[in-house]
Amino acid sequence: MKQTQTDELPFAAPEIAREMARWLTHLGAERRMSTKTTEAYRRDVCQFLAFLAQHHGDRVTLDMLAALEPRDIRAFMAARRSEGIGTRSLTRALAGSRSFARFLDRVGDRRSSAFTALAAIRSPKIARALPKPLPVACAKRLADADLRAGEAREPWVLARDAAILALLYGSGLRISEALGLKRKDVPEPGEGDVIVVTGKGQKTRMVPVLTPVLRLITDYVARCPHTLPSDGPLFVGVQGGPLSPRVIQLVMERLRGALGLADTATPHALRHSFATHLLARGGDLRAIQELLGHASLSTTQVYTEVDAERLLEVYSTTHPRS
Repeated sequence: MKQTQTDELPFAAPEIAREMARWLTHLGAERRMSTKTTEAYRRDVCQFLAFLAQHHGDRVTLDMLAALEPRDIRAFMAARRSEGIGTRSLTRALAGSRSFARFLDRVGDRRSSAFTALAAIRSPKIARALPKPLPVACAKRLADADLRAGEAREPWVLARDAAILALLYGSGLRISEALGLKRKDVPEPGEGDVIVVTGKGQKTRMVPVLTPVLRLITDYVARCPHTLPSDGPLFVGVQGGPLSPRVIQLVMERLRGALGLADTATPHALRHSFATHLLARGGDLRAIQELLGHASLSTTQVYTEVDAERLLEVYSTTHPRS
């Protein structure tokens, strides 16, 4: 993990570096954040501290953080805006800095002013973009091998890609969750219809898997020339090692052309399609939340807006008086 980079921070006192190392360990071990998220938080806080050092003309100390005022935070936001940073990135930078300040508040004394100053500033609002699901017919066809008949790919690779895409749409998995499955995690057809998935924060959940999807996985396993140990990855690359998500992203790019889909048709769009199509068929929002592994129902509720938007679109294009 890259948190060892905090051992030397030219813009901060050694005490800050020590506290940052403890904070990053806390994020990974206790908050169970992923390595990428932890690294993003570390990078954002380093940018914040570097600004404070330049702003005050001295290395950042715990006493300096304790004396922070809202105007210091506003100056940081203005500086980052002038550098062309986007709203989403700025919001994340503030979230990371608040997390670090909150950690200092919990583990020490005279340090609460940092969090108070950060909490006093509202994060900029992010315009929420609605998920863009694929049409049902297109989502189903992605697992059709005929779409890639002209490609110079080995049959087992085509079978692998079809199984993965069918799993993303059929069970609403994230690409990382699908590629993280082990051979033992998926039952044989007729022996079960549920898989246990490890999602964000290493949280596990049970997800149903359709029989046609299980058949595609079984077909891939039978064709795969590499040994697939029970505790090893289910989906492997051409050399038998772990499969990169980029491979599946490139597969989707090729299929977009074959089906005439927009650039928004990505592997993650299949997860959006799963949720949107379930909701359109009368699926319960709470059940969909459980299937997707969302910690908050508000995250899942965005699909109700998608469904309403599609209904209005159908109405406006088909109603006789439109």
